[in-house]
Amino acid sequence: MIVTTSEKPAPLTEERARMLAAELAGRFVPRKDSTLANLRRRYQDDYLLVVTANELRYYEDEGSPLYFHPSMAFVRVKRLRKGEQDPLLAVSGCMPGDRVLDCTAGLASDSIVFAYGVGPAGHVTALESEQLLYTIIREGLQQYITGLNDVDDALRRIEVVQDNHLLYLSKLPDKSVDVVYFDPMFRDPIAASASLRPLRGLANHQALAKQAVTEAVRVARKSVVLKEMASSGEFERLGFERQRYGNAKTAYGVIRI
Repeated sequence: MIVTTSEKPAPLTEERARMLAAELAGRFVPRKDSTLANLRRRYQDDYLLVVTANELRYYEDEGSPLYFHPSMAFVRVKRLRKGEQDPLLAVSGCMPGDRVLDCTAGLASDSIVFAYGVGPAGHVTALESEQLLYTIIREGLQQYITGLNDVDDALRRIEVVQDNHLLYLSKLPDKSVDVVYFDPMFRDPIAASASLRPLRGLANHQALAKQAVTEAVRVARKSVVLKEMASSGEFERLGFERQRYGNAKTAYGVIRI
């Protein structure tokens, strides 16, 4: 993977790109006046991470880049700010002051909703097993500015950890968090937008193991929640009670403790 910068970067941006290249075992290449297409051809590498002053952009081939953005999480949090209810917080029983473990962070959308829901007195840990995704969300949560101070504070409070969720759960004491959440890559995915296609290439595609659910039940004080396609057989296989909301294509499964 090539790690480069935007055009005419500030010295701090170039230094950050060098550090990230070392962290990700990538090749740092100064941008100079080269286009991304020229860098691909010159170094015969289709994978690029572009470091700008404000974000990381990951490219595969000629497709749209993957980058951190709150996306629908921001819409959901703005509804919470108006006093509306969020289905995930409702089904999990999550309350201010709770401790939440998001075992499959992805781009951290649900972690953001949880972080706003638990408030400053609570805590959210977001696990991501894949190195590049971990780096993108870690940097994004620290740098992204929504324009709403309380939402920015929620992003900054999320603790991002790179680890396999089963290994992480196995090391936790009994009843040590309130909510454990799983949102694995769907067995039968919804047709994804071009901007999310690189996410499927980077993410962990392993099916959720029954052992992970057993560990989650041991660790949780309130609930264990699974997000899947509404028609998925994963809820039955893993012992979750299916909860549907409206006409959504996805559903939540819950195990109440």
